[in-house]
Amino acid sequence: MRFSLLFFVLLVASVWVSRALAKDAALEPVSKHGQLAVDGVNLVNQNGEKVQLKGMGLFWSIWMPYYYNKTTVDGIKEYCHSNIVRTMTAVDTISGGYLTDPDYENALVDAVIEAAIEDDMYVLLDWQDFEAENHLEASLEFFDRISKKYGSYPNIIYETYNEPITLEWSSLVKPYHEAVIKTIRANDPDNVIILGTPNYSTRLDLAVADPILDQTNIMYSLHFYAGTQKEANRQVAKDAIDAGLPVFVTEYGTVNADASPPVDEEEAELWYTFMDEYGLSYVNFAISDKDEGAAALIPGTAPENVCREDYLTESGRLVVKHNKA
Repeated sequence: MRFSLLFFVLLVASVWVSRALAKDAALEPVSKHGQLAVDGVNLVNQNGEKVQLKGMGLFWSIWMPYYYNKTTVDGIKEYCHSNIVRTMTAVDTISGGYLTDPDYENALVDAVIEAAIEDDMYVLLDWQDFEAENHLEASLEFFDRISKKYGSYPNIIYETYNEPITLEWSSLVKPYHEAVIKTIRANDPDNVIILGTPNYSTRLDLAVADPILDQTNIMYSLHFYAGTQKEANRQVAKDAIDAGLPVFVTEYGTVNADASPPVDEEEAELWYTFMDEYGLSYVNFAISDKDEGAAALIPGTAPENVCREDYLTESGRLVVKHNKA
């Protein structure tokens, strides 16, 4: 009986360890994992092995362009222990964006892409919009250019719609995604595409009910802020994964959904445990020196000090701890 009990405990432990992929992300670069793909609910590498990406998202391009450079990307890899960086191409804001000056926005995102390629990192290209179905022509133009120029690199991951506000998945958001997927796939048949879900990328259940079919290497975006989205949101994610939906956490915060403090370490730890157990990839919001709870950097941090320990906020320190765990 004692032997049987010990065997059972070891078996359960081995199953748990096999599911948990957390490790220092800086040691898991593109040169190791190569071309990513989606196998069932899992993100896998060129050898078909489960892989987990962990890293940092930049702030809106229109407001913090000074971090859209190689110096910042270097810091994100080395000091924030990341194998992925996320761009946030602002589309339509009171300060401008892609609709106002596409050449400027393209130059910013290209600088980050080329830095990520040089630094052996993956790069997640976010179309930072809340009503992208109203800007379809611009998004098609953006992703057509990117996929033509960089689609041959395994570093590239597309995020076609940051956070749809609408709850109309089947009639608005899904057709938008299908149009963008078609445009990308004309140039890039392989790299992973991640699709935003309704209600600020929290309603995975709507995509479960009506998923996009006849496509390969697509995933669905989940966003959360630990102080606001808690166990009920984890249950939605669990149910979606159990139903066969591949999920990627393209944006998360350790604070409230409005980016305000405090850091909710207890809930953040529950989320990290959940994501690591399921092998979900996750990208923190944000590499920002704004005086707000979600910022990973203290105010006034220059690019050359990005992610250095003395310049991390409380949130930044917690995020880096898990990026290298």
